[in-house]
Amino acid sequence: MISQYRKTFNEKFSEEKYQAFLKDIYAEHNHTPGFRIAETPGFIPKQLKKQLLEACDEIMEVINRPNFKELTQGAFLKPELMVPNEDDAPKFLQFDFGICLDENGQLIPKLIELQGFPSLYFFQELLERKYREHYEIPPDFSMHPNDLSTSDFLALLQEEIVGDTNPKQVILLELEPHLQATAIDFYATVAHTGIKLLCISKLKKRGKSLFYLDDDGNEVKVLKIYNRIIFDELYQRDDIKREFNFTDEVDVEWIGHPNWFFRISKYTMPFLKSKYVPNSYHLDTLEKLPSDLENYVLKPLYSFAGAGIQLHVTPEMIEALPDKSNYLLQKKVVYHPIIETMDVPSKCEIRMMLLHCKKTNKTKVISNLMRLSKGEMIGVKYNKDRTWVGASVGLFEN
Repeated sequence: MISQYRKTFNEKFSEEKYQAFLKDIYAEHNHTPGFRIAETPGFIPKQLKKQLLEACDEIMEVINRPNFKELTQGAFLKPELMVPNEDDAPKFLQFDFGICLDENGQLIPKLIELQGFPSLYFFQELLERKYREHYEIPPDFSMHPNDLSTSDFLALLQEEIVGDTNPKQVILLELEPHLQATAIDFYATVAHTGIKLLCISKLKKRGKSLFYLDDDGNEVKVLKIYNRIIFDELYQRDDIKREFNFTDEVDVEWIGHPNWFFRISKYTMPFLKSKYVPNSYHLDTLEKLPSDLENYVLKPLYSFAGAGIQLHVTPEMIEALPDKSNYLLQKKVVYHPIIETMDVPSKCEIRMMLLHCKKTNKTKVISNLMRLSKGEMIGVKYNKDRTWVGASVGLFEN
């Protein structure tokens, strides 16, 4: 996106460098990720960084409103799914922006989705570090948009996830974590924080207490849960036996309370009014469909990884839906292919990764994740057999 740096990077790129870079990432935790890692980082110019931060601020203005919980009470798939002891602010937030062109041909970010849920905070640190070790990255570029150093970034996450608690009593909770595509982030998290990686099937419950058995068979009481379980998957996995249900009243602190997964989600999009947010509607509230329906996408409210999204919407398709309250109609965002590669340019999506800090009671952007694509959508199935696509990191010009 910054032509001088892109030109230099591409001229010095080689397949040998890329393979050495991948090998080094895999060796860090003796694990090959379940997703493709892109050949290049993105170089994000100051103006686009300014827009991204402005967009995040505008979204946070809505989330910080006193009536936000009231506004999003309808976000829960079922009222009985609400988890007790919800806190006042979401700990982790992810805002995904497609990079487009405005009417003047200038770059502009457009919000695609948002999540009140953790993302690959620790893997992104590993990824940026390996890009630097294997390629010539200018020193004044960073994945942190606000002059945050890597050491301060890691210390901040340690403070918010672990704090003064014994790390053994903090668990990263997942469904079969070693089989997840994002397992490499779990391994990086454990390596940096010392917390316990645990499948929900291994979590024991006695009264209001939760515990697990360590390698020696000793009970370890759980005081904090860093939750990485996605609800959609949880309720599809009846085969995984568990003693603990999220709706149980238990004596633990959620590091990232599960209710924010619903409150800050596709459900939130219609409440956001900004030049950075495409028009979005809860389908069941529309009295009349837009006349330019071909310019909209249809999204299930309760799905992940792009599942169920319809790019070519028709009135008949909408009429056939059994429950319109489970869907969002959103104006299409046209990604612009802006990253020059060895063949055709790649489109990109930038996830701004935010954290709510307990001491300051403020939420700020601390990192980012970038995904490159040459397909109709960002996902893996649209980029088979392509190069210069996949997981990456944006490097902000500071």
